[in-house]
Amino acid sequence: MQYDSSTFGVVALAAYQPNWELFRAQLRSIQNQTHAHFQCLISADGGFADVRDFVTRELGGDERFRVIGFEERLGFYGNFERVLEHVPADAKWVALSDQDDSWYPSKLETLVPHLADVSLVAAQARVVRLPGNEVVTASTQRKNVPLDALLAQNQVTGSLCVFRRELLDLALPFPRLNTISQVHDHWLAVCAKATGGALVVDDIVQDYVQHGGNVLGEVGGRKSLAKSFEHVTALSRKFQGSSSPLAMLRTANDLSFGWRRVMADALRTRVAAGTPGLDGGVAAFETGHGWIPTSRALVTGLRSGDIALPCFVEFIAGVPVELFSRGGTSHKGSSNNRSSPVS
Repeated sequence: MQYDSSTFGVVALAAYQPNWELFRAQLRSIQNQTHAHFQCLISADGGFADVRDFVTRELGGDERFRVIGFEERLGFYGNFERVLEHVPADAKWVALSDQDDSWYPSKLETLVPHLADVSLVAAQARVVRLPGNEVVTASTQRKNVPLDALLAQNQVTGSLCVFRRELLDLALPFPRLNTISQVHDHWLAVCAKATGGALVVDDIVQDYVQHGGNVLGEVGGRKSLAKSFEHVTALSRKFQGSSSPLAMLRTANDLSFGWRRVMADALRTRVAAGTPGLDGGVAAFETGHGWIPTSRALVTGLRSGDIALPCFVEFIAGVPVELFSRGGTSHKGSSNNRSSPVS
């Protein structure tokens, strides 16, 4: 089908205790899109009345914007899953939105037409830091990589992507692993790559705003090994309750093999057997993976630049636990027991 300015879609925005100044700027940037045929569905993960009243007041009753709220707080990952569960059936495309960025006016007009050829398209952002809108980097420099490299290291930022609504039939419910590495955009990207295709383009379509309240941030360039170590130490304290060597090894395994295994197993279960590229794409990370395809995928990715050195080192750190707990635990689909929305 044609994807053009007349094609209806949904902007899915996950909100939680937003910075009102940044939220205002983001809402206005969505409202001012040159592709105007959309509904913006805003899921308030708590604080429904405040978010609803703010949207109504700031946007002058623009009926394209609808706020839904829930009693149960699910966090960043679960809130994006929940808003996607409420995308109407007549939508042809979905664009993900954070609550604190700023879209350029032609973002949707630029990206939506690519969906005639692929299931998901992602672009680049200029990264700016508050206060003062200091430019950290002129482009996020995401790239097109094979499925195994995409599983290893995500190249798709949720706020920079648009995808066909039918991708949700495969992606929902989201798989689960209790770690910060379970992120909605990585999962959606590998779902698209394994089926109808994923494309990363060079267009810069928004400002990606960095500030003290970011759930997941962007850095200018690749993380250093020292920063990666600090990152694993902090996450180990949070998710394992300790920064002991064993706890850090478990954390490194969750961050590397664990989350990739969850996604690879879910793809193996949900994508039709014999789909071109599926076997080779998931072989390196699925439950019971052999070490030859795993080593080949990681080393090839490192040499080509598709996998950054700090990411490669996280996999190396995850090897000991992977060796002693082969198979791990299978992924768990998200619960269908959702609280009813308020709107």
